[in-house]
Amino acid sequence: MTDTGSSAETVQGQGFADGKDPEALRTIGEVAKALGIRQHVLRYWEEQFPMLRPLKRSGGRRYYRAQDIQLVETIDRLVHREGYTLKGAKKALQGRHRTITDSTPEAPQAPPAATEPPLSAISANFALRARLIALRTTLVNALHEA
Repeated sequence: MTDTGSSAETVQGQGFADGKDPEALRTIGEVAKALGIRQHVLRYWEEQFPMLRPLKRSGGRRYYRAQDIQLVETIDRLVHREGYTLKGAKKALQGRHRTITDSTPEAPQAPPAATEPPLSAISANFALRARLIALRTTLVNALHEA
């Protein structure tokens, strides 16, 4: 994880200090900074997790949608907090994806809201996590100056 936040990167309400809507596309740098995950790790996870596919524009610039950010947060949780290997996390995510895509009208599944948070909750979690990382960075910098 990186600790390169500043007060300019703090979260205001449900959005970023940059004034973007919580549902706006985010660059790899914005996502990396907000989640405390290095950019090269995000790129590597794209290779390892086929379901992680941010939009790519000319020149290969990546833009993460809210659902991409949610997936990155899930991968981070599985790998760094729950102790999954990358292979195990990939299997867990593929199983979840298969369940969602294989559902048929004859076999009703639980409503999506019961298994996954709505996008507004994802945005709120993203904003809260970004704020906490920025606060941690401020504290670390204060300790180094003392």
